Amino acid sequence: MEKYKFVTEFELRSSPKVLFPYISTPSGLEQWFAEKVTVLPDHRYDFYWDGDSHIARQTSIRINKSVRFDFENTSEDDLDNNHVELKLEVSDLTQTTFLRVIDYSANKDEDELNSLWNGFIDNLREIVGS
Repeated sequence: MEKYKFVTEFELRSSPKVLFPYISTPSGLEQWFAEKVTVLPDHRYDFYWDGDSHIARQTSIRINKSVRFDFENTSEDDLDNNHVELKLEVSDLTQTTFLRVIDYSANKDEDELNSLWNGFIDNLREIVGS
């Protein structure tokens, strides 16, 4: 199945130290990204959306910088895993923090992805007061 790489960026009025727990911990992710997040052995996480379980392995983490989750395949013939990468970047010029989202999946509907991520980020902004 062909995949689509969706990349977007959001300005957040909060420091990377404040934001990082929200993108890297189960309790933080549950507040804005998924209904429920459970930690499993071997750096694996179980994300629940709309009552469905989605297992992902945390394949990268850089403290106060970024985290990446590679979702495990549900079909044997798909070797190209979906993944979500969340990166915190600070502008050297303005000292503004940005959250860059890289969503790599079979969903090619850019309007739907924009709407989805805007909703997630609205939830995050409400929590951190951004």
